[in-house]
Parts: sequence; C-alpha cells; structure tokens
Amino acid sequence: MSERRALLRRIRVWLAVFIVCLVLSGLTAFPLVHELHWAEDLLRSSASPVPEHFPALMEWITRVRTGLDEADANYPFVLYGTDWLAFAHLVIAVAFYGPYRDPVRNIWVIEFGMIACAGIIPLALICGPVRAIPFWWSVIDMSFGVFGVIPLLVVRRMIKRLEALERTPLPEPAATTAQAL
Repeated sequence: MSERRALLRRIRVWLAVFIVCLVLSGLTAFPLVHELHWAEDLLRSSASPVPEHFPALMEWITRVRTGLDEADANYPFVLYGTDWLAFAHLVIAVAFYGPYRDPVRNIWVIEFGMIACAGIIPLALICGPVRAIPFWWSVIDMSFGVFGVIPLLVVRRMIKRLEALERTPLPEPAATTAQAL
C-alpha cells in the first residue's frame, strides 16, 4: 500500500470515529428526560459509590432531573431547544463527510471544527455562571472541546502531509534495457 493510500486510510478512520461520536452526542440529546432518570437510578443503586463519595454530583443530577421533569410536564417547548442541539450535532457530523471524501480540499471543515472546540471554553466560562451551572460541571463541558480538538489536530496534521505528498511528483519508472537501446 502506498504511503498516500495509508495516510488517507488513517485520516478516514479518525474522521469516522469523530463522526460517530458527534452522531452519538446528538442522538443522546433527544431522550434527555429518560436518560436523566436512568442515570439517577443507576447512581443511586446500592452498587454505586457516587452518593457517598460525590454528594455534589448526586445533588446536581437530581436537580437537573427535577428541572427536566418540570419542564417536560409543564413547559415541554423548552426541551425543543435540546432537540435543536441534537439536530445541530447531526448536521455537523454530516459536514465532516466532506473531509472524509476529499481531505485536502475540505480541510476547512477540520479547521472549523477546531474553532468550534475552542469556542466551547469561553461559552462554558461565561454561560455556566449565568445559568448557575457548578464550575466543576463547566469543566466537564470544557473537556468536550479539549478532547474534541485532539483528533482534529491529528487529522489536520495528516491532511497537511497528504497535501505535501500530492504535490510531490511521482518518480519516473526506471528505463528497461530494451528501452535504453
């Protein structure tokens, strides 16, 4: 396998993983109320050390679940915002199909993703306190930007190498003895 094909394959594997993570993130935003019930039940189970060792986390999960329950019962239109959040993740995942098909031509999508990952940090630092989100939860939110940018940096570096390989002319095949005569 040529170096170019191997590099393209690695780029596509990284992008496929990134796309799958975006899709999963989006899909999990639709059933938020049910997920919070499931998470709270799991964390409160007798096998879980969370209530004893992380009481602030348990209180936060309960508070969020209660808020979602009230919104779902009395103001379901508020949860429409999380439906749009889910949809946005799915649309962004589709955008990464461009670099999957033609990485060099669509490197801008990777750079857009890197900018979006960087934007998570000021958003969490500004909006977290405004919305009374505990700082430690904002740190968790910011980690999505930090962990999200890592594969994008790796992919961008590989795309730049692929671009350089595509600019390099292929060596001429060696002349055979018959052609030399």
